[in-house]
Amino acid sequence: MNFTENDLRAAAAAGALNAAELPGLLAYLEQRASSVPAAPSAPAPQFDVAHLLWYAGALIVMTAMGLFSTLAFSQMGGEALAVTALVYAAGFAAAGHYLWHVKGLRTPGGLLIAIAVSMAPLAVYGVQDALGLWGEFGKPGTVQDFYVWIKGSWIFMEIAAILAAVIALRFYPFPFIVVIAGVALWFMSMDLAPWIAGSDHADWETRRKVSLWFGLGTLIIAWAVDWMRRGDFAFWLHLFGMIAFWGAVTSTSGGTLSDKALYCAMNVALLFLAVFLGRKVYAVFGVIGIALYLGDLAGKVFKESLLFPFALSAIGVAVIAAGLLYYRHQDKITAWLDANMPQAVKRLRPVHAG
Repeated sequence: MNFTENDLRAAAAAGALNAAELPGLLAYLEQRASSVPAAPSAPAPQFDVAHLLWYAGALIVMTAMGLFSTLAFSQMGGEALAVTALVYAAGFAAAGHYLWHVKGLRTPGGLLIAIAVSMAPLAVYGVQDALGLWGEFGKPGTVQDFYVWIKGSWIFMEIAAILAAVIALRFYPFPFIVVIAGVALWFMSMDLAPWIAGSDHADWETRRKVSLWFGLGTLIIAWAVDWMRRGDFAFWLHLFGMIAFWGAVTSTSGGTLSDKALYCAMNVALLFLAVFLGRKVYAVFGVIGIALYLGDLAGKVFKESLLFPFALSAIGVAVIAAGLLYYRHQDKITAWLDANMPQAVKRLRPVHAG
């Protein structure tokens, strides 16, 4: 929660603060602000026509060079692909730097830097293809297959994307760049399974366990990023970490009634974690998980019964009602949490959640 000097003076005038202590408080806050180094600023997210066009254009370029690349594009050869990627990266990086530093247009500039970063996997693919550096798993396919198939040979492309994103964030603190690192981390969680299992096609259970632990590790990194700096740099790490972790837990086959009850408890815990961290993504997955558990439970209780669709509908309405109830009282819930949370735990909360 952020306060201005006017807010504090208004509080003193209303009797909420001791007016005699106000000058000392203001002097302390001013001294503290000057002694604490300011975190790199990032443009505040907006939603208007200009920003929509900027983001849409960046996504079109990135998908055109990757997801929608054709077989003919891949047949250019490794050398041509690497040169194309490097030329694209240099051009977009130069344009992004100009907009960021010279023109002060950080959103379009940051998006151009993100495009440059997205060329890293393509450049690595070109180098690997030209030199035949595919390792024990062999050539995984065309560039387009990077977004479709799971295979250990993609690991180096994913590492390149993550490193390029980290370097870019050091000089251009633009949160959207984290999307590229997040996608690469998500893909890596699946592609690491063949390396761990020592086979080209790891079994499903191995992939699930790798995804679970990799997702949990990504969530810890996301929390650390949230806790250490200002700006919404961790959102995409939270999202892709939850996809990997929650997806792995949810895809567990079978399970006893106690296992499923623990699964429901985990999703309930995610709702509380959403409040603690100030991240709605945990609430979204938590609600979906609770709905899946209740739906499975209703399917067993009302098996082959005409009441099943009505029971499932009632569950859906109850979830919506719970959401509305929370929305109506979220300020009171947050205030109660702040008042009763131990200081040692409170210090672990990100700044934006306090």
